[in-house]
Amino acid sequence: ESTNEAPTSERLHSLLWRAPVPGLSPAVTVRSTSHGPSCSVSGREWVRPSGFDTGLKTFNSLSKQKEPLILTREGVATWYSCGPTVYDHAHLGHASSYVRFDILQRILSRLFGITVIHAMVITDIDDKIIRRSWEENVSPAAVSTVYEDEFKRDMLSLKVVPPAVYLRVTENVHHIVAFIEKIIRNGHAYATKEGDVYFDIQSIGGRYGRFVGAVDPQGEPGSSNKRDPRDFALWKPWKPREPYWESPWGRGRPGWHIECSTIASSMFGGQLDVHSGGIDLAFPHHENEIAQSEAYHQCGQWANYFLHSGHLHLKGSPEKMSKSLKNYISIKDFLRSYSANEFRMFCLLSKYRSAIDYSDSSVLEARSTLDTISTFCHDAQAYMKGQLQCSHVQEDLLWSRLAETKSTVMSTLADDFDTPRAISALMNLVYHGNCQLQPPAGAARSPAVFGAMVTYVRDVLDVFGIDLRGSLQPVVEQLTQFRSKVREFALARRDGSSTGSPSRAGLHPDRLPLLKACDALREDLAPLGVLIKDRGATSTWEIKMSARGQGPEDKGEETSS
Repeated sequence: ESTNEAPTSERLHSLLWRAPVPGLSPAVTVRSTSHGPSCSVSGREWVRPSGFDTGLKTFNSLSKQKEPLILTREGVATWYSCGPTVYDHAHLGHASSYVRFDILQRILSRLFGITVIHAMVITDIDDKIIRRSWEENVSPAAVSTVYEDEFKRDMLSLKVVPPAVYLRVTENVHHIVAFIEKIIRNGHAYATKEGDVYFDIQSIGGRYGRFVGAVDPQGEPGSSNKRDPRDFALWKPWKPREPYWESPWGRGRPGWHIECSTIASSMFGGQLDVHSGGIDLAFPHHENEIAQSEAYHQCGQWANYFLHSGHLHLKGSPEKMSKSLKNYISIKDFLRSYSANEFRMFCLLSKYRSAIDYSDSSVLEARSTLDTISTFCHDAQAYMKGQLQCSHVQEDLLWSRLAETKSTVMSTLADDFDTPRAISALMNLVYHGNCQLQPPAGAARSPAVFGAMVTYVRDVLDVFGIDLRGSLQPVVEQLTQFRSKVREFALARRDGSSTGSPSRAGLHPDRLPLLKACDALREDLAPLGVLIKDRGATSTWEIKMSARGQGPEDKGEETSS
C-alpha cells in the first residue's frame, strides 16, 4: 500500500516553483460557514458543504455544474473510487478513467498541497467472476486473484499511484451484512421469503433520481416479490455451485451496489468529500450507492462531490469500449506499441469528463506533443552547455513568458482540472523558447532562463506523471562520453592540431577505423531510440524510446543531454 501524497521534499519543491494566481491562494484554505452540516439537509438538491475552500472549482455531477471544492478537513481530501470487477483483462476504457483521476489527484496533492486519502474497492465476487470460474473449471477466488494481480501490474505500468488502500469485497462481507441490517432497521429495506433483501425505493420518497438523466432508468431484474420495479438487491440468496456467506436471511452473497457504500463508509464514516468513476456508473450504481448510504447514515448528503470521467470510444464507433461488446484493446496490447507517457499525454489533451475517440492518429498526436517538448529540452540543454550557438536571446521576453505560463497553468488547473488548456500553455512556452534557439550565433548568452524553462516544463510533466528523462540516461551519458573521447582521438591531426571536422585530410590513417566505428555505433543506436548528434568535436544525445517492433521513425519517450 502507498499513499497518494507526494513526498515532503516534492511537495515543498512544487510549492516553491508554482506561480501565484490572481484571486487564488491554493496553499491557504478559507473556512466556509455559510451552510450547515451536509447530513442535516434533505431532498435532491446539492447543498454547498461547510468546511475549507480550496480555491479550486470542479464539475459536480450532483449539481450538474462547476462548484467550489470545499473539503471537510483542511488540506485533506477523502476520495473513494469504484475499482475493477476482476474477471478479465483491463482495457483502455478502464485505463482512461483510472489515469485521468490519477492525474486529478496528482494535481491536488502536488500543485495545491492537498493530501488525498484514496480508497478503492476490488470487486472479487460477482456474477461475471462466477461464470468465468465455471468456464475455466476453477474457483471464483482463483479467477479474481489472477486478474486483480494483473490489474495492479497494469496500473503500475501506466504509472498510476496506488490508492492508500485496496479493499476486497470478500474480506468485508461481515461489514456488508451489518450495513444491510441497519438499513432494514432504519426502514429502508426488506427481506423476501426467498432470502433476497431489497432496498425500498419508495421509503425515501422523492430523494431518488439524482443521476437518472445519465442513462435510461430501468429497474434491475430480481424476485417477483419486489415492492417496486426500481428496488435493487442488497443481498442475493445462495444458488448451487456459487460461493456463499451466512447471514440473517440465509446463505447468500452481497448485491453489487452495497459493497461500495459499506466499504466507503467503513473507511471514511458518514461524510465523503469526493467519489469518482466512469460516467457509465452514474446510474444505477452511484445513484443506488447514495440511496443506501444516506439511508444508513440518516443524512441528506453523504458524498459532497461526484466526479465522472467520459467514455473512451474506438474512433468511428458510437459504443464505449467494453469487454461485453468485444471492442476493446487491452492495456498490455497497447503498451506493446506505445508508452505510458504517450497514453498519459493522450488523456491530458482532453478534459477528464469528455468522451475520447481512440485511434492510432490520436495517440500519435500525443507522441508528437511529447517529441516537441523533448526536442526543446534537448536543444535548451545543448545551448546551456555551449554546444548550440544562437542569435541574441530576448531574455526578458522569455522570463515574462515563463511567469505567464506558470500563472496560466495554475489557474486553468484550478478551473475543473482543465489539462488541455494547461498543455496548450506549456506548448506556447516551448514555442517561444524554440523561437529564441535559432542561428546565427550571437555574442551574449542567457543560459539561466532556459534552465528555468526546462526545469518548469519537466516539473509540470512530472506532476502529470510524465518523466522525460528515463532510466537509461546515466548509461547513455557514459557511452556517449566514451565515444566522444575515442572520436576526439581519431580526429587528431598528424601535425598535433585537433579539429571537429571529420575530413580525412591530415588524419592518422591508422585511426580511421576508430572514426568509422564511432559512426557505426551512432547508426546502430538510432533504430533503438538513442540518437547521437556530433556537434564539431563534441557530441550530444537524445533518447526516443520507440516501442518494441516499431521503426526508428517512430518516436516515444525522450530524454537528452
